[in-house]
Amino acid sequence: MTAQKTAILFGATGLVGGHLLQELLNSSSYRTVTAVVRHDVGFSHPKLTQLFADLQYVNDIKTQVVADDVFCCVGTTRKKTPDLKDYYRIDHDYPVAAARLAKAVGARTFVLVSAVGANAKSTNFYLRMKGETERDVVAEGPAHTHIFRPSLLTGNRAEKRWAETLSTGFFKLINPLLIRKLSKYRSVPAAWVAKAMYRVTERENGAGVRIYYWNDIRKLV
Repeated sequence: MTAQKTAILFGATGLVGGHLLQELLNSSSYRTVTAVVRHDVGFSHPKLTQLFADLQYVNDIKTQVVADDVFCCVGTTRKKTPDLKDYYRIDHDYPVAAARLAKAVGARTFVLVSAVGANAKSTNFYLRMKGETERDVVAEGPAHTHIFRPSLLTGNRAEKRWAETLSTGFFKLINPLLIRKLSKYRSVPAAWVAKAMYRVTERENGAGVRIYYWNDIRKLV
């Protein structure tokens, strides 16, 4: 079968993005995969094109890309980005700019990693930011949008975070206790999220917005 689709991936050097990049490159569904990055991903592949760009000026690359599906795994942490304005710019402004670009280049689908509890009306800064990101991505992006809301992501990171290591151990103990409506708060392997993000683009669900939690992700992998 001849591959027909093209993909753009934002955030290819992150935990979920790194797994997702491999999923896309290994898929027979994609002819080309463009990773929009600030730093080299560290390997080459016949289908991979790296486009070095600052996401603050993502509109400048509009004439250089085409895509059927656009994936966004961009995000930072409070520890790495203590200034709340910078944090908001990375976790809100960049994904919204990516969604706007996706629509401008005629992409059919936009797939976003968000977070469980995202709510634009929340009093919690992080959850409100994620909720506002979702709201604005839906408003600015393609008509067909998939939003993934994982809880704690697990996997091997380039950097070690002691608090996250403790949280991972804690969730291993309590995950079995989080059932029914609470299952969405279970920790989830980043590799699962990446595989699920890829697989939803294989399904023709028509226009609209779909949201995925732990149980939805598990069913897709």
